[in-house]
Amino acid sequence: MKFVMGTGLKITAFAAALAATFGTAYGVGKGVDPVVARPAGHAAHGEPAARGGTEHGGHGEEGGAAELPGGLQVAEGGYALDLRTPRLAAGRAAEIRFVVTGHDGRPVTAFRGEHGKELHLVVASDDLAVYRHLHPVRATDGTWSVPAELPEAGGYRVFADFTPGDTKDAKNLVLGADLAVSGAYAPKELPAPAATAQVEGGYEVSLAGGLAPGRTGELKLSVTKDGRPVTDLEPYLGAYGHLVALRAGDLAYLHVHPNEGGPGPVVSFSATPPSAGTYRLFLDFQHGGKVRTAAFTVAAGGHLAA
Repeated sequence: MKFVMGTGLKITAFAAALAATFGTAYGVGKGVDPVVARPAGHAAHGEPAARGGTEHGGHGEEGGAAELPGGLQVAEGGYALDLRTPRLAAGRAAEIRFVVTGHDGRPVTAFRGEHGKELHLVVASDDLAVYRHLHPVRATDGTWSVPAELPEAGGYRVFADFTPGDTKDAKNLVLGADLAVSGAYAPKELPAPAATAQVEGGYEVSLAGGLAPGRTGELKLSVTKDGRPVTDLEPYLGAYGHLVALRAGDLAYLHVHPNEGGPGPVVSFSATPPSAGTYRLFLDFQHGGKVRTAAFTVAAGGHLAA
């Protein structure tokens, strides 16, 4: 199984300004880094370039270029994310529509299931104050759609995590595209690193471990409710927890691997951040028939007491 990680101004006529100013799902941890302009080399929608890299993302290129984290490219390996809904209005229910195109430019309709789904969709604001993990539905023509209501204006990044099923040797891909949400915009500060996160319903999640650039480390997340350990977590997407992490600044989506474990109170993951920096971690867990999300800010190179 594979999990993925990768972790301020009022704007009128926001949608027009956003394309030139900004880069890049249940709001968690209200706050985060200021939105930053896209690094040089970031392509517009439909162009096969990465935020901080080349068209091919450094995968096995001559010169030993490092492989880019997921989500920085709109296209990779012959596949592309075509976001058919490039902008929404803050606070209004709408539908996000997109297709994944293959080597022939046509919508892909064959996918390999992972964690109970053909494709996972994550939407996060540039300041990481808003996070959604959505489950879109695919039509027979390859068009994906999912209802969404994003509460705050700003730049967002849409991540499609999938494994194509049209070739035998296809690998897992995470493609990303920018989404503009219009309205009065006021970016939030990234919350300071902390070892605990409060979650609605009387839950508290504690994080032990740390992130070291280029090294694999273990992250242990312990869930309690009303001060008591939760030992009957329910499977969610094929496991007792699902962890997504985005790197502040460029929203790189990093790979995280779950470790063996039971239904709580501890859920463990192994992560290897590619660089120093600040990461925002989002843990989804299910208990009492409801999925809840805990969010943490972690600095790569820092350490949280076990």
